[in-house]
Amino acid sequence: MNKLMLSVTLLMALPVLAQQETEQERPFLESVRAAMASEVRTEAERERDANRMPVETLDFFGLDDSMTVIELIPGGGWYTKLLAPALRNEGQFYVSIAAGGVAESEWFGEVPHDRVEVLEPELEIIPDEDSGLVAIKPFDFGVENVDAVLTFRNLHNLNEEGRDSMNRAAFAALKPGGIYGVVDHTRRHMQPDDPENRRRVDPVLMIREIQAAGFEFEDYSDLHYRLDDELRYEVGRKTVTGNTDRFTFLFRKPGAD
Repeated sequence: MNKLMLSVTLLMALPVLAQQETEQERPFLESVRAAMASEVRTEAERERDANRMPVETLDFFGLDDSMTVIELIPGGGWYTKLLAPALRNEGQFYVSIAAGGVAESEWFGEVPHDRVEVLEPELEIIPDEDSGLVAIKPFDFGVENVDAVLTFRNLHNLNEEGRDSMNRAAFAALKPGGIYGVVDHTRRHMQPDDPENRRRVDPVLMIREIQAAGFEFEDYSDLHYRLDDELRYEVGRKTVTGNTDRFTFLFRKPGAD
Protein backbone atom coordinates (compact mmCIF):
# COMPACT_ATOMS: atom_id res chain seq x y z
CA MET A 1 0.00 0.00 0.00
CA ASN A 2 1.50 3.35 -0.99
CA LYS A 3 1.76 6.27 1.42
CA LEU A 4 -1.20 8.13 -0.08
CA MET A 5 -3.54 5.16 0.25
CA LEU A 6 -2.32 4.51 3.80
CA SER A 7 -2.98 8.12 4.77
CA VAL A 8 -6.48 8.04 3.29
CA THR A 9 -7.26 4.76 5.06
CA LEU A 10 -6.11 6.14 8.41
CA LEU A 11 -8.12 9.33 7.98
CA MET A 12 -11.25 7.35 7.17
CA ALA A 13 -10.72 5.18 10.25
CA LEU A 14 -10.29 8.07 12.68
CA PRO A 15 -14.03 8.82 13.21
CA VAL A 16 -14.73 5.15 13.88
CA LEU A 17 -11.83 4.87 16.30
CA ALA A 18 -12.90 8.06 18.06
CA GLN A 19 -16.46 6.76 18.39
CA GLN A 20 -15.23 3.44 19.79
CA GLU A 21 -13.00 5.24 22.26
CA THR A 22 -15.88 7.50 23.33
CA GLU A 23 -18.17 4.54 23.88
CA GLN A 24 -15.51 2.72 25.88
CA GLU A 25 -14.93 5.78 28.03
CA ARG A 26 -18.62 6.36 28.81
CA PRO A 27 -19.70 3.64 31.24
CA PHE A 28 -21.74 6.34 32.97
CA LEU A 29 -24.10 6.47 30.01
CA GLU A 30 -24.47 2.70 30.03
CA SER A 31 -25.46 2.97 33.70
CA VAL A 32 -28.05 5.60 32.82
CA ARG A 33 -29.52 3.33 30.13
CA ALA A 34 -29.67 0.49 32.63
CA ALA A 35 -31.44 2.74 35.14
CA MET A 36 -33.96 3.70 32.46
CA ALA A 37 -34.98 0.04 32.26
CA SER A 38 -35.43 -0.26 36.03
CA GLU A 39 -38.78 -1.48 37.33
CA VAL A 40 -38.69 1.34 39.87
CA ARG A 41 -39.69 3.76 37.12
CA THR A 42 -43.37 4.21 36.34
CA GLU A 43 -44.88 3.83 32.90
CA ALA A 44 -45.56 7.57 32.84
CA GLU A 45 -41.88 8.24 33.47
CA ARG A 46 -40.83 5.88 30.69
CA GLU A 47 -43.18 7.61 28.27
CA ARG A 48 -41.19 10.82 28.72
CA ASP A 49 -37.85 9.26 27.81
CA ALA A 50 -38.11 9.99 24.10
CA ASN A 51 -38.96 13.62 24.78
CA ARG A 52 -36.49 14.35 27.58
CA MET A 53 -33.62 12.32 26.08
CA PRO A 54 -31.73 11.79 29.36
CA VAL A 55 -28.76 9.89 27.91
CA GLU A 56 -28.10 12.55 25.30
CA THR A 57 -28.69 15.40 27.76
CA LEU A 58 -26.33 14.03 30.42
CA ASP A 59 -23.78 13.22 27.74
CA PHE A 60 -23.92 16.83 26.56
CA PHE A 61 -23.26 17.99 30.12
CA GLY A 62 -20.22 15.70 30.20
CA LEU A 63 -21.19 13.77 33.31
CA ASP A 64 -19.01 10.90 34.46
CA ASP A 65 -19.58 8.15 37.01
CA SER A 66 -16.86 9.48 39.35
CA MET A 67 -18.33 12.98 39.65
CA THR A 68 -19.91 14.71 42.62
CA VAL A 69 -23.26 16.06 41.41
CA ILE A 70 -26.05 18.19 42.88
CA GLU A 71 -29.53 17.97 41.36
CA LEU A 72 -31.65 21.00 42.26
CA ILE A 73 -35.36 20.77 43.05
CA PRO A 74 -35.74 17.12 41.98
CA GLY A 75 -39.55 17.21 41.98
CA GLY A 76 -40.91 13.70 41.62
CA GLY A 77 -37.44 12.28 41.09
CA TRP A 78 -37.54 11.68 37.33
CA TYR A 79 -33.82 12.37 36.92
CA THR A 80 -33.01 11.21 40.46
CA LYS A 81 -33.97 7.65 39.54
CA LEU A 82 -31.39 7.75 36.75
CA LEU A 83 -28.57 9.67 38.41
CA ALA A 84 -28.57 7.84 41.76
CA PRO A 85 -27.70 4.39 40.37
CA ALA A 86 -25.34 5.82 37.74
CA LEU A 87 -23.25 7.59 40.42
CA ARG A 88 -23.52 4.98 43.17
CA ASN A 89 -20.15 3.23 42.76
CA GLU A 90 -17.60 5.97 42.28
CA GLY A 91 -19.47 9.26 42.49
CA GLN A 92 -21.38 11.29 45.04
CA PHE A 93 -24.93 12.50 44.43
CA TYR A 94 -26.83 15.21 46.27
CA VAL A 95 -30.43 16.28 45.84
CA SER A 96 -31.25 19.70 47.20
CA ILE A 97 -34.07 22.19 47.71
CA ALA A 98 -37.53 20.70 48.19
CA ALA A 99 -35.85 17.30 48.08
CA GLY A 100 -37.31 15.81 51.24
CA GLY A 101 -40.21 14.28 49.33
CA VAL A 102 -37.80 12.27 47.19
CA ALA A 103 -36.03 10.77 50.19
CA GLU A 104 -39.35 9.91 51.86
CA SER A 105 -40.95 8.34 48.79
CA GLU A 106 -41.64 4.62 48.63
CA TRP A 107 -39.46 4.11 45.56
CA PHE A 108 -36.38 5.73 47.09
CA GLY A 109 -35.54 2.62 49.08
CA GLU A 110 -35.67 0.55 45.89
CA VAL A 111 -33.23 2.74 43.94
CA PRO A 112 -29.54 1.93 44.43
CA HIS A 113 -28.41 5.04 46.27
CA ASP A 114 -25.34 4.19 48.31
CA ARG A 115 -23.93 7.68 47.78
CA VAL A 116 -27.00 9.88 47.79
CA GLU A 117 -27.48 12.63 50.35
CA VAL A 118 -30.21 15.20 50.79
CA LEU A 119 -28.97 18.75 51.20
CA GLU A 120 -31.55 21.04 52.74
CA PRO A 121 -29.99 24.48 53.17
CA GLU A 122 -31.77 27.01 55.32
CA LEU A 123 -33.88 28.95 52.86
CA GLU A 124 -35.86 32.14 53.23
CA ILE A 125 -38.53 31.79 50.56
CA ILE A 126 -40.79 34.74 49.82
CA PRO A 127 -43.77 34.41 47.45
CA ASP A 128 -43.91 37.13 44.81
CA GLU A 129 -47.63 37.86 44.63
CA ASP A 130 -47.34 40.02 41.53
CA SER A 131 -45.69 37.37 39.37
CA GLY A 132 -46.82 34.18 41.08
CA LEU A 133 -43.15 33.19 41.34
CA VAL A 134 -40.98 32.91 44.44
CA ALA A 135 -37.94 34.75 45.71
CA ILE A 136 -35.13 33.08 47.63
CA LYS A 137 -32.74 35.07 49.77
CA PRO A 138 -28.99 34.32 49.39
CA PHE A 139 -28.04 30.90 50.76
CA ASP A 140 -25.32 28.27 50.71
CA PHE A 141 -25.52 24.55 49.95
CA GLY A 142 -22.91 23.77 52.60
CA VAL A 143 -20.70 21.72 50.28
CA GLU A 144 -17.73 22.66 48.11
CA ASN A 145 -15.66 21.33 45.21
CA VAL A 146 -18.67 19.80 43.47
CA ASP A 147 -18.15 18.72 39.85
CA ALA A 148 -21.61 19.51 38.51
CA VAL A 149 -24.85 21.24 39.47
CA LEU A 150 -27.92 20.41 37.37
CA THR A 151 -31.32 22.06 37.18
CA PHE A 152 -34.09 20.70 34.97
CA ARG A 153 -37.05 23.05 34.34
CA ASN A 154 -36.81 24.86 37.67
CA LEU A 155 -35.59 28.41 37.13
CA HIS A 156 -38.95 29.42 35.66
CA ASN A 157 -40.49 29.06 39.13
CA LEU A 158 -38.21 31.75 40.57
CA ASN A 159 -38.22 35.50 40.15
CA GLU A 160 -35.04 37.41 39.36
CA GLU A 161 -33.93 37.52 42.99
CA GLY A 162 -34.56 33.81 43.43
CA ARG A 163 -32.67 32.91 40.27
CA ASP A 164 -29.72 35.05 41.32
CA SER A 165 -29.56 33.34 44.72
CA MET A 166 -29.75 29.91 43.09
CA ASN A 167 -27.07 30.70 40.52
CA ARG A 168 -24.67 32.15 43.08
CA ALA A 169 -25.15 29.21 45.45
CA ALA A 170 -24.38 26.83 42.58
CA PHE A 171 -21.26 28.84 41.73
CA ALA A 172 -20.04 28.71 45.34
CA ALA A 173 -20.57 24.94 45.57
CA LEU A 174 -18.67 24.10 42.38
CA LYS A 175 -14.97 23.52 42.10
CA PRO A 176 -13.02 25.61 39.57
CA GLY A 177 -13.86 24.11 36.19
CA GLY A 178 -17.11 22.64 37.51
CA ILE A 179 -20.18 22.74 35.29
CA TYR A 180 -23.68 24.15 35.68
CA GLY A 181 -26.22 22.41 33.44
CA VAL A 182 -29.51 24.24 32.85
CA VAL A 183 -32.65 23.11 30.99
CA ASP A 184 -35.84 25.17 30.96
CA HIS A 185 -38.91 26.14 28.95
CA THR A 186 -38.24 28.80 26.32
CA ARG A 187 -39.92 32.19 26.26
CA ARG A 188 -39.63 34.42 23.20
CA HIS A 189 -36.82 36.94 23.64
CA MET A 190 -37.94 40.14 25.42
CA GLN A 191 -41.58 39.05 25.45
CA PRO A 192 -43.48 40.86 28.25
CA ASP A 193 -44.92 38.87 31.14
CA ASP A 194 -48.41 37.49 30.75
CA PRO A 195 -50.34 34.61 32.34
CA GLU A 196 -49.54 32.30 29.44
CA ASN A 197 -45.75 32.64 29.56
CA ARG A 198 -45.28 32.81 33.32
CA ARG A 199 -43.52 29.44 33.41
CA ARG A 200 -41.25 30.19 30.49
CA VAL A 201 -37.97 32.10 30.65
CA ASP A 202 -36.04 34.14 28.11
CA PRO A 203 -32.87 32.16 27.27
CA VAL A 204 -30.88 35.32 26.52
CA LEU A 205 -31.82 36.71 29.93
CA MET A 206 -30.81 33.43 31.58
CA ILE A 207 -27.38 33.57 29.96
CA ARG A 208 -26.87 37.13 31.18
CA GLU A 209 -28.04 36.34 34.72
CA ILE A 210 -25.90 33.22 35.05
CA GLN A 211 -22.86 35.01 33.67
CA ALA A 212 -23.48 37.76 36.24
CA ALA A 213 -23.12 35.10 38.95
CA GLY A 214 -19.58 34.41 37.69
CA PHE A 215 -20.08 31.61 35.17
CA GLU A 216 -18.68 31.34 31.67
CA PHE A 217 -21.16 30.31 28.98
CA GLU A 218 -19.57 27.28 27.34
CA ASP A 219 -22.07 25.60 25.03
CA TYR A 220 -25.68 24.98 24.11
CA SER A 221 -27.58 22.06 22.60
CA ASP A 222 -30.67 21.90 20.41
CA LEU A 223 -31.65 18.50 21.83
CA HIS A 224 -34.90 19.94 23.12
CA TYR A 225 -35.62 22.37 20.33
CA ARG A 226 -39.24 22.06 19.22
CA LEU A 227 -40.11 23.87 16.00
CA ASP A 228 -43.85 23.43 16.50
CA ASP A 229 -43.89 25.18 19.89
CA GLU A 230 -45.11 28.72 19.19
CA LEU A 231 -43.66 29.91 22.55
CA ARG A 232 -47.06 31.45 23.31
CA TYR A 233 -48.87 29.12 25.66
CA GLU A 234 -48.65 27.98 29.26
CA VAL A 235 -46.44 24.90 29.46
CA GLY A 236 -49.12 22.96 31.31
CA ARG A 237 -51.70 23.31 28.53
CA LYS A 238 -52.85 19.94 27.27
CA THR A 239 -51.85 20.82 23.72
CA VAL A 240 -48.37 21.96 24.78
CA THR A 241 -47.23 19.97 27.80
CA GLY A 242 -44.54 17.44 27.02
CA ASN A 243 -43.64 19.18 23.79
CA THR A 244 -42.33 22.57 24.83
CA ASP A 245 -39.23 24.07 23.33
CA ARG A 246 -36.50 23.97 25.98
CA PHE A 247 -33.06 25.52 25.94
CA THR A 248 -30.17 23.36 27.14
CA PHE A 249 -27.18 25.37 28.36
CA LEU A 250 -23.78 24.42 29.71
CA PHE A 251 -21.92 26.89 31.93
CA ARG A 252 -18.56 26.49 33.61
CA LYS A 253 -16.99 27.99 36.72
CA PRO A 254 -13.69 29.54 35.62
CA GLY A 255 -10.35 28.93 37.27
CA ALA A 256 -9.44 25.34 36.36
CA ASP A 257 -5.80 24.65 35.52
